[in-house]
Amino acid sequence: MKRPLSHRERISWTRLARTPGVGSLTFHRLLEQHRKIDDALDALPRLSKGRLTPPSADAVEHEIEALEALGARLIASCEPDYPQLLAQIDPCPPVLCVRGNTTLFGKPLVAIVGAREASAAGQKLAAQFARELGEMGFVIVSGMARGIDARVHEAALETGTIAVLAGGLDRPYPPQNLALHEQICAQGAVIAEAPLGFQARARDFPRRNHIISGMSLGVVVIEAAQRSGSLITARAAGEQGREVMAVPGSPLDPRSRGSNALLKQGAILVESAEDVAEALKATPLSVRARAPAPLFDRDDDAAPRDALVEKIARLLSPTPVHVNDIARLVKEPAGVVAGAIMELELQGRAASLPGGYAASPGAAFTSAG
Repeated sequence: MKRPLSHRERISWTRLARTPGVGSLTFHRLLEQHRKIDDALDALPRLSKGRLTPPSADAVEHEIEALEALGARLIASCEPDYPQLLAQIDPCPPVLCVRGNTTLFGKPLVAIVGAREASAAGQKLAAQFARELGEMGFVIVSGMARGIDARVHEAALETGTIAVLAGGLDRPYPPQNLALHEQICAQGAVIAEAPLGFQARARDFPRRNHIISGMSLGVVVIEAAQRSGSLITARAAGEQGREVMAVPGSPLDPRSRGSNALLKQGAILVESAEDVAEALKATPLSVRARAPAPLFDRDDDAAPRDALVEKIARLLSPTPVHVNDIARLVKEPAGVVAGAIMELELQGRAASLPGGYAASPGAAFTSAG
């Protein structure tokens, strides 16, 4: 179900999304269990046994006003103008701060990413791809970094480009791209999951990269080292069911080793904008759509019993185990077990892992939410 939020619902939605310790995964589990955002917010203190405290309504009101003063706004993942493909990843960011032209979200989006210290030839090719794809009707998505990102944004200003930031809308990075940031705000759109004032840290960029790939039909990689953010974006694209494309480069250039490795692993080889358009021709605008949850209709499902929660807590260990396996052990539906794990996570007694797995806190691979 998609519909705009009222002002009161937007405040509640953002309070839950901005609660320290409540990531995207936990947010959506709370909402699926309690159906109404106010009910999910009200349940948080009880479920977390007082461990988690949402920001005040006044604090969120101040954030909304500050965004409006900047010419930006908050968009919730349940609203019609939230990026369509991004809403389908599981879990998607509950709320985005957006400045600029949101009608671009309704057009076919393609991401182009690559090396920060890109070669002159790589930057020229990236700009050509962006310009020609824009003329074909695609909107170009990238991360506003130096090198390839900056060049594709510049080349696509006239036809449409979207920059995704790792920090807040008022903390664009790197500083040398401030002028470009303002141009994109005026002619395209800039997106941030983080609140205003948030300064990006190294660990925040992978989340940014997941948004870049998640909102796009596919990702094109032009020059990428073997260990680079571009490869994180490409890996996320593959996990999200998006097309992964790469431009081949010289084996003598370290900047091409990552993109060449992608080709060895099955990425689509592209040498022109026409190749990209051809690869995306058969890609639907709906990729891996999730069954819509009745976000605003309350049901009468009871919360998991305390005894069950404690029983599941005793079963968890540092070794990840799938929710379905736990459900078989406790002889309860998987949905009830997932709700119990969510309660334990809110209490700091469990960790949800990608792919439907769970473990005790401190497991080797914990999720961001």
